[in-house]
Amino acid sequence: MVRLGRFVRFSINPFLDEDSLGCNSYASKPAGEGLSVYLELAAELIGPVRPETGLLVNVSDIDRVVRQVAVPVFARRIREHLRRGEHIPLVAASEILWSAYERLADKFDSIQVDRLCLKLNPFRKLAMDTKDPDTMYFSEKFEFAATHKLWNDAFSPEWNFEVFGKCANPTGHGHNYIVEVTVATPAGGPALKIGQFEQTVDSHLMQLVDHKNLNVDVPGFEKRIATVENLAIFAWERLEGRFDPGRLHCITVWESDRTYCSYYGPGETDRHA
Repeated sequence: MVRLGRFVRFSINPFLDEDSLGCNSYASKPAGEGLSVYLELAAELIGPVRPETGLLVNVSDIDRVVRQVAVPVFARRIREHLRRGEHIPLVAASEILWSAYERLADKFDSIQVDRLCLKLNPFRKLAMDTKDPDTMYFSEKFEFAATHKLWNDAFSPEWNFEVFGKCANPTGHGHNYIVEVTVATPAGGPALKIGQFEQTVDSHLMQLVDHKNLNVDVPGFEKRIATVENLAIFAWERLEGRFDPGRLHCITVWESDRTYCSYYGPGETDRHA
């Protein structure tokens, strides 16, 4: 059993009856005209690899099917809402996502469409698990800069350098960290307010860690080594129980573009990150 994911990019102008299909799927297809609504829809499929081809599904078939049956769902609903001058809240977006899944569900024979993820912008996404239609997963990324030193006072200096390498530099070193916060929300509402969500993360996490020395300035790290793993756990502790509606589902912290850690609290799983 493998999981195969494919991003399909498309642009919709809500005030045209249809958009030019275009021919550059890397940028977006349909291409959109002028200032358009740009979206990315990730479809994840699961099933056995076909021994005769080594494929689960040819990704060109995923592109074709998503553009034929799912993209028109988004185009129709975007045009309906915006031509009436209506806001499209996350609850409505989740309904559109579910409608798109219903159109896709039986289009790949025995291969299951397991998850759809709508990328709202480069830092924000809305995801659904097809086995749990009552829940949506909203994620947003935040950035902060901080310094830290990896050091355990119970170790000898030699052993600290052996374990932590150059990260044990006595004067510390810095990172531009990225934190992605994922909240599970009811698919049918009430709606998560993005501004309120951001204020919660800012006041209870970002203001504590941004432009700080994690080892010295941040309460909670007096006896905790400031690794990316412990930083993810710390972020969970600061944010758990603070979102209404919804519940905290996952924290992912990147300390570089190659190193990251995800943390899930009790009862949560790693299917949706």
